[in-house]
Amino acid sequence: MIVSLRSLSNAVSLAPVLRASLALVLVLFLSQAVQAQSPAFWRAIETNDINTLRTELMRGANPNARHPDHGPAIVAAARFKAFDVVRVLASLNATDVDAASVADENALMLVSTLGDRRSFDALLQRGAQVNRPGWTPLHYAASGGQLELVKVLIEQHAFIDAQSPNNTTPLMMAARMRALPVVQYLIDQGADPSLRNQAGLDAAAYLERSGERQWAIWMKERAQRYVARYGTVEQPRWTATD
Repeated sequence: MIVSLRSLSNAVSLAPVLRASLALVLVLFLSQAVQAQSPAFWRAIETNDINTLRTELMRGANPNARHPDHGPAIVAAARFKAFDVVRVLASLNATDVDAASVADENALMLVSTLGDRRSFDALLQRGAQVNRPGWTPLHYAASGGQLELVKVLIEQHAFIDAQSPNNTTPLMMAARMRALPVVQYLIDQGADPSLRNQAGLDAAAYLERSGERQWAIWMKERAQRYVARYGTVEQPRWTATD
């Protein structure tokens, strides 16, 4: 049989395409297999049923499976306030404790808002990241008024002036939610009260909006003192005595 050079050339050129297509099919197949957990697995997460959860894990359930609405299993558990499940999943070496949902929320962020100390500690012991791009656990703890968790995060070297995608800081979140003990603590720890987010609002503005007028006046004074000593982000002022 005679094979033309054109036919041979076409066959050769198609080979990489076929290989890529087969690879994509394989990836999709494996991805579907990973995500396809039994209803009992997700029900255990929703109901905080650690006995059923452990049974499903022993049967081969993937601790990193993603819920169609709530993201990774450990994030879904935190959202359902299934804190026993959070701790079981956090105890597994196979669990990615920093996995985030489509909304870019991870388990430590949600637990920091809700204030479950045992789950919070379990995640930190597993090495959950305290600092991350965008919204951070400190933002969430501050917005939830979780003073003790805020203290731990600062002790763990959380960036006190971390900025969200719209430049909102933990101090602004605490001010917005009227978490006044957190506001006071963050200021005492050196948070910058002069920063503004993309909406042009600073911590004092959020306090004003939330009806805390005296706190807003105090915050403006602190911002002025901060700028007088350190300058602004655009024009920092560093001296030998600072």
